[in-house]
Amino acid sequence: MPTVHSVTYQLLRRQGLSVVFGNPGSNELPFLKDFPEDFRYILGLHEGVVVGMADGYALASGRPVLVNLHAAAGTGNAMGALTNAWYSHSPLVLTAGQQARSMVGVESMLANVDAPSLPRPLVKWSYEPACPEDVPRALSQAIHMANLPAKGPVYVSVPHDDWAREVAEDAALVTRRDVEHAGTPSETQLAGLAERLNRARNPVVVLGPEVDAEHANGLAVKLAERLRMPAWVAPSASRCPFPTRHACFRGVLPAAISGISDKLEGHDLILVVGAPVFRYHQYAPGRYLPEGAELIHLTSDAQEAARAPMGDALVGGLLATLEKLLPALTQSERTMPEPLPLPRPVSDEPGRLAPESVFDALDELAPADAIFVKESTSTVTAFWQRVEMRHPDSYFFPAAGGLGFGLPAAVGAQLARPERRVIAVIGDGSANYAIGALWSAAQYDVPVVFIILKNDTYGALRWFSRMLDAEDAPGLDVPGLDFCALARGYGVEAVCTDTREAFQDALRRALDASKPMLIEVPTTTIEP
Repeated sequence: MPTVHSVTYQLLRRQGLSVVFGNPGSNELPFLKDFPEDFRYILGLHEGVVVGMADGYALASGRPVLVNLHAAAGTGNAMGALTNAWYSHSPLVLTAGQQARSMVGVESMLANVDAPSLPRPLVKWSYEPACPEDVPRALSQAIHMANLPAKGPVYVSVPHDDWAREVAEDAALVTRRDVEHAGTPSETQLAGLAERLNRARNPVVVLGPEVDAEHANGLAVKLAERLRMPAWVAPSASRCPFPTRHACFRGVLPAAISGISDKLEGHDLILVVGAPVFRYHQYAPGRYLPEGAELIHLTSDAQEAARAPMGDALVGGLLATLEKLLPALTQSERTMPEPLPLPRPVSDEPGRLAPESVFDALDELAPADAIFVKESTSTVTAFWQRVEMRHPDSYFFPAAGGLGFGLPAAVGAQLARPERRVIAVIGDGSANYAIGALWSAAQYDVPVVFIILKNDTYGALRWFSRMLDAEDAPGLDVPGLDFCALARGYGVEAVCTDTREAFQDALRRALDASKPMLIEVPTTTIEP
């Protein structure tokens, strides 16, 4: 007779979830027993690192990925990283080992008496099967729900004594299922959308991470060119949906109500594609829309559509919607936007590089199809201005702003896309939240280039302290960190570079290497 264990591995194999990210405990060992040779287990030293690596892997591959957490404590450790996965719509299939069924009610150690409640509201679906025989079906449901629009993490708690239980032959039927999404707006809805866009006097498009996730970047370019309209990237962008040197590209909108309204002033129609309307951060109240402007929202996420405070929305498959919309749009006779000027070089200080200099060197030396994993929140604007990105899946940023994403996500992205070079640009404050990811990179020979921008402070927090009149707040600086020593302790080669020439030499060497390398760069501070 088949067992829960054997049917589950058939299911995972059939659905392509053969890479498992985890940090095991006793509750997880029965699942990992007889681990198949065609599967790969990637160990992280902390569950935050585990989820961060899986997040990067899912984002870069576009596929669901299995995460194996340790009971309630491990789930709790993972929750910070889970905030980013939730807002980036990463299809993570999170499993957590539960205590043996007969031990849960007495609240023995490693028991979670209400396991499905723990990860909410940061998962699409959370469940603990009522009986062992339901485990394979529940995991099948989890995989399909994670991958259906809008994608997102899911959670299944499995008592450890379930894995050895025998199940009926019919239990294997779940291994042969396919579930696909086929929703698009109707012809009437598309015609109405096209009519509004065609008659707009001065339209603008705001593009979000779903465009890049669906590899609809080329369609976004055609849309902007057809209507000859400026193209902005949505606030706090976690992906790059538009080539940054294109004539229509205007940059990234600020994450503030008044800031967005100011940037979009003069436009009568705002088309938002594949992004929430909007993700705000800075408290800067004002009008949601400029005077006289209307807004249309295209998304696959019904929750994002429903919660927006303004505009009309169409919910459906983004790629199919754009493919059907483009032929209905009339080629505009408006003048194309003027390309943004390239920023000028900046001067460095003795012993410290300006972040802009680092980004100029990256733009010059990095491969054209490099993947940048960025977690230096105070340098976002400068990075977008100076680093050209024109390929899909070129940029990943923590979608919820939760620190600890960058180092592990870079490892996961490189594992998913070995044919492309992953370059992680991380602030010194951010790096400490998941520094153990360096160990995983070393152990599995993952050739990520880690660049640590070391300015000895929380740069974005310093900026907010001035805005909020709280510059005397404690805990804003992080002096005394030696990232080269930390990296070597985890088995990663490291070098400190305090001139542009030294940084360029180290970057060339790191890009040629087949193992991870960390470059520490003392930098000046910069306004976000």
